[in-house]
Amino acid sequence: MPNSIKRLLTGIVYILFLLCFFVLRVYFHEPLFFDIVVYIFSVIGTFEMCRALGDRLAPLQKAVVMIFSTGFIVCYTVSDSIYKYLQSLDGSVVNYSPNLAFVVFIAGAAILFGMLVFRHEKTSLSSVAYSMLAYCYPSAFLLVLSGCNHMPDYSEIGILFALVICPFSDCFAYMFGKYLGKFLPAKLAPNISPNKTLIGGAGGLIGGAAGAVCLFFAYYGLLRGSDFSDLHWANLVFFIALGVLTSAFTELGDLVESAVKRKLGIKDMGKILPGHGGILDRIDSTLYASLIVCFVFVMRIMTFG
Repeated sequence: MPNSIKRLLTGIVYILFLLCFFVLRVYFHEPLFFDIVVYIFSVIGTFEMCRALGDRLAPLQKAVVMIFSTGFIVCYTVSDSIYKYLQSLDGSVVNYSPNLAFVVFIAGAAILFGMLVFRHEKTSLSSVAYSMLAYCYPSAFLLVLSGCNHMPDYSEIGILFALVICPFSDCFAYMFGKYLGKFLPAKLAPNISPNKTLIGGAGGLIGGAAGAVCLFFAYYGLLRGSDFSDLHWANLVFFIALGVLTSAFTELGDLVESAVKRKLGIKDMGKILPGHGGILDRIDSTLYASLIVCFVFVMRIMTFG
């Protein structure tokens, strides 16, 4: 089967997989459905990272990274759901789920650093540094995506921004680079990704804006059931601005992943997705997109409610 067909079929299956859990999350109003996606990304992504680092990590370090990297996400998501249920029964209950997740995260880091003591002869500073890289990437970023999923407001549109803007940005960047790159061949990051051009990057920003417009009408028309007669159209400006910002972060995430692979001397992080590589090759943009999306919506909630 040609690689282009494999890539297309894999992309369709991947989209249907995300759509299935997102629909379940919306229909049942239960964030834990989408958290399953985050857990899967965390386990497979961390495994890919540990495998890519190879002998730079000791087996025990890999085991600690695998257990705790997903552990602090599970701790946050499950405890947040429990606290929210308790709050529905008694409004005075305080939600300590971020505190619990932070403690578990630090506990994992403490164990990795502790190996310098109880495995002193077999543990180097460089191996601890590499283990912290695998510990944080991708799971620390995915914790932010879970935070977006558990926001009291805007959680659904937050997830959509993190997931939908990325393909819009990629498609527009590819089209601009392919058809305009020969006229404006300046490279975006020549030492990291020689095929990416500045004009392609600009196209990605336009794609982010276009995706945000689509999300605006889909969100208010389908999820909110609005007839658009009573909307504050300033929200459209907000969506477009966030779309451009999100696109910029998706491009940065893609370049970071490329830089990591170049440093490690590998082409793909894995082979689980035929034609696409590994999970990390697929979600690299989403990891960075979730940062700006979660930050902006949290600031909006804190400022305007």
